Amino acid sequence: MARVRVRQHVNPFSNKYQESVTLPNFSNIYSDLNKPLHLDIGCGRGKFLWQMAQTEPEWNFLGLEIREPLVIEANNLLNEQGFNNLHYLFCNANISLEKILQSLREGTLQRVSILFPDPWFKRRHQIRRVVQPKLVEDLANYLTVGGKVFLHSDVEKVAREMCNRFSAHSSFSRSSDDWLTENILPVLSEREIVTLAKDQPVYRALFEKVVFGRS
Repeated sequence: MARVRVRQHVNPFSNKYQESVTLPNFSNIYSDLNKPLHLDIGCGRGKFLWQMAQTEPEWNFLGLEIREPLVIEANNLLNEQGFNNLHYLFCNANISLEKILQSLREGTLQRVSILFPDPWFKRRHQIRRVVQPKLVEDLANYLTVGGKVFLHSDVEKVAREMCNRFSAHSSFSRSSDDWLTENILPVLSEREIVTLAKDQPVYRALFEKVVFGRS
């Protein structure tokens, strides 16, 4: 299957991305809804989750992506392969995350990854970054106590901003004040592989949900 070509950046404030997600019937997607769930926000083409789903078949995986053609491509490939623990959703996470989390079985969301999100370097565009206070609040309300949030970026300022927003919420505790020297997930994302191949730094942090949300 040829790779779909799409724009690298889309404006999350465009009208197209203000509509709330249409939720699928997850019981028709996952063979066991009681498995723990790993949510990947900004999954791109989904290769990271594709590999995770095979590496950890005892987990369910859900990827959220704002570029619809990538989601269509990824789900078409899934349908061909017959996966029963992985799905991708087209949505704007800052609009639809709470609705998605409300639809999940209580206690199943146990891991979240936000890997190399769009840095939106220009100052006037930084409000478009995915990790906003409302997103952190939504995760605090639905992630299980002891659940993990993995944050990775190759842009230190972006990584620090993400960490500051999670640190500001009383439900989350950072595992270390220093950047993690290694990826503790069993699979590397495509962007991390490329970054390391260029001998460039990756800024990694891990947060744990320590109390129930609604601080």
